[in-house]
Amino acid sequence: MRVLLVEDSLRLQKSIGKALRMSGYAVDVSGDGENGLWLAGSNDYDAVILDIMLPKFDGLTLLRRLRQKGRLIPILLLTAKDTIEDRVGGLQMGADDYLVKPFALKELLARVQVLCRRQYGHKTNYVVVADLEIDQTAHKATRGGQPLDLTAREYMLLEYLALRRSHIVTRTEIERHIYNESADLMSNAVDSAICTLRKKLELPDRPPLIHTKRGLGYTLKEPA
Repeated sequence: MRVLLVEDSLRLQKSIGKALRMSGYAVDVSGDGENGLWLAGSNDYDAVILDIMLPKFDGLTLLRRLRQKGRLIPILLLTAKDTIEDRVGGLQMGADDYLVKPFALKELLARVQVLCRRQYGHKTNYVVVADLEIDQTAHKATRGGQPLDLTAREYMLLEYLALRRSHIVTRTEIERHIYNESADLMSNAVDSAICTLRKKLELPDRPPLIHTKRGLGYTLKEPA
């Protein structure tokens, strides 16, 4: 999952960005409203974490302009103001959720997870495909009741494929949603990640769940 963080505090950029990356998210960071609007309008994000008080123009202006352009990215507002008017105003402009500063990183991660899940029309914390079960809260997965030993990135890749189950997911989509920046990528990074994930999903007498669509991408689906 790819998240955009628009926050001018370097301390919060560092702490929130680190927490998101440790949870397996790909993260882009901006420190002002103008650059944040450009990034949000130019890239495909699963969620945006948006501070209200920003240089150049504020978060509510960014939010309004995104919605005017028809961009329906889930947005979590960060605000130091806790009045009903401030909260209602942001929600009426099109924000999906808000969090009042100071906040616990654990709560922020939980709220981002809900927004990302909603982006794919999924309402529960569990994704089930055949005998594969994914717990989105614990960031863990099992197949046939056996725990899968996954890195944070492997988990995010599996979760992304499962949320889009039965759809073909291209290499470009995987790169955009799983990797932090192009510097992370080797020419075969996606193929290598898929190969490793396939091996970890293998069980005796169980059919494969991940399939390659040559020239198109990959799909995770229940066996026929």
